[in-house]
Amino acid sequence: MIAGKFAAFAVSLRDGDLPEAAAHGARRCLVDWFAAAVPGADEPPAPMLARALASEGTGRALLVPGGVACGVRAAALINGAAAHVLEFDDIYREAIYHPGAPVIAAALAVAQDRGLGGDAFLRAVIAGYEVSTRIGEAMLPSHYEFWHTTGTAGTIGAAAAAGVLCGLDAKGMTHALANAVTFAAGLQQAFRADSMSKPLHAGHAAETGVTCALAAEAGVTGAADVIEGPAGFAAAMSREAIDWDAVADSCGAHWNMARMTHKNHSCCGHTFAAVDAVLALRAAHGLAPVDVAALRVGTYGFALEVAGNPDPKTAFEARFSLQYVCAAALATGRVRMEAFTPERLADAEIRALLDRVSISVDAAADAAAPGRRSAAVEIDTTDGRKLAFRAETRKGDPENPLTDAELEDKYFELTEPVLGRATADALLAELWGIERVADLTRLALFPARA
Repeated sequence: MIAGKFAAFAVSLRDGDLPEAAAHGARRCLVDWFAAAVPGADEPPAPMLARALASEGTGRALLVPGGVACGVRAAALINGAAAHVLEFDDIYREAIYHPGAPVIAAALAVAQDRGLGGDAFLRAVIAGYEVSTRIGEAMLPSHYEFWHTTGTAGTIGAAAAAGVLCGLDAKGMTHALANAVTFAAGLQQAFRADSMSKPLHAGHAAETGVTCALAAEAGVTGAADVIEGPAGFAAAMSREAIDWDAVADSCGAHWNMARMTHKNHSCCGHTFAAVDAVLALRAAHGLAPVDVAALRVGTYGFALEVAGNPDPKTAFEARFSLQYVCAAALATGRVRMEAFTPERLADAEIRALLDRVSISVDAAADAAAPGRRSAAVEIDTTDGRKLAFRAETRKGDPENPLTDAELEDKYFELTEPVLGRATADALLAELWGIERVADLTRLALFPARA
């Protein structure tokens, strides 16, 4: 049974040496997760979820960043949603999947609830990423026509991470993963409208993964062939011909943890290559919106489907608008948090430029996706020049990664306004040395506890 193969691998990571590439990749993902979750905790739906679940009881698991104590499942749900809401969390490109939001939220909640330290936490995170990224990748591309991989594969990854921390053996882990598979959900339609459902997918995945691990620990069983069975996950949610044994057997042969994408822009990842191309032309030619007569974006088809809103009115809609993010990039030189403030959304210069941005499918970019995300941008200037740039990949992808220093710059930009520089510095040091942290409830961002 395939769930059993994944389970055996996940359990094996509890002890023994970890490849440094995987361990360092995991530390980078922790830095990136806190960078997204700390400011995301103040954005809907996280505060609303905290109010809605206030009667769920308390525990040792803590909400980021204020340290409110709550039950382990509630913490996983709320922190998972917080990490995904700003569209700044990590990506495993080949699965079109944000593993960090659900996997790290689930692992942090269980580790805190059980008084576990950073080494166990890091190992659990790696297990969750390695299992779920493979499952997500195998199900593509057809799975992503209707299903949000962060909600589906994320549920399985969260269960693997939580199961490692619960001390499940291979049999118990098999049951945790099997039940996580049958709970896996999240529809594409949820983020083709202005709603709070998309971050809820990540939160639900984290919470459900924790639930399945706790249930397995108590003896609840699942169908071990639920991934590959004739009425199972793959049959129901993908049209691919999948060699599941080969997928599972690849665990440990290479480490997806070392090949993560870390976002350089606070918007939908399908827009990134276009934004990178606009920024390159802006820098090379000193362009301002007034210089642009027409801006044409050619990229892969799915980017147009998900992010083709020509007239966004809200921050959520703007993050899923190629037209808006390209206009904002040209006007301001970056697409970070400030690009989605009410003032920027109403900016007359950006609004005027929107009408001069057109988008279309670029054949080369479409053929290369999803393994490579590229875009071609052409700009006709008001003085008659024709400028062009092709971004063959995205800044932040494995071929063009953010350096550790660039990742830290992003982290400080997002966390310092919330935590202050001293606390942000202290937390960063803990995350880079997470294996030495004895008690995750005492991370620097949480108020001191008696």
